[in-house]
Amino acid sequence: MIIKNILLLAIMSFLLTYNNVVFAEGNLASQITKLNLEIKGDLTFTPKEYTIETGKYYKWIVKSDGIEEFMIQAPDFFRNIWINQIVINDIEIHSVNQFYGIEFDNEGEVAIFFVPMRPGRFDYYIKGYEKKGMLGTFNVK
Repeated sequence: MIIKNILLLAIMSFLLTYNNVVFAEGNLASQITKLNLEIKGDLTFTPKEYTIETGKYYKWIVKSDGIEEFMIQAPDFFRNIWINQIVINDIEIHSVNQFYGIEFDNEGEVAIFFVPMRPGRFDYYIKGYEKKGMLGTFNVK
């Protein structure tokens, strides 16, 4: 009788909590949106603006032609996204919490895999060249 009551209690407990269980509808990381940024030594970069959404998975590929040494910064943006990984020359960096910029001394490419967590307007720029037009914006909805 005791075992029967325990079993009945366990089944009732499961049924009561089952209604509160949340099941995922898909794999967020399987639907990646690519964003590209090209930095050039003639003091230009494109694009100047991105419109993205919270909760979506993105891959931001930043390329530099290496003619000039540049550091791209986006400290407010980086504080408001979840970063899955950063990939440089097929080397993956995981568990990144805080950073404020990426410096290119030579030609190269870096890919940042992220999910925006907070809406807002966040600037990205080349340190020291903002007033020369090397300033862009992430509009996060």
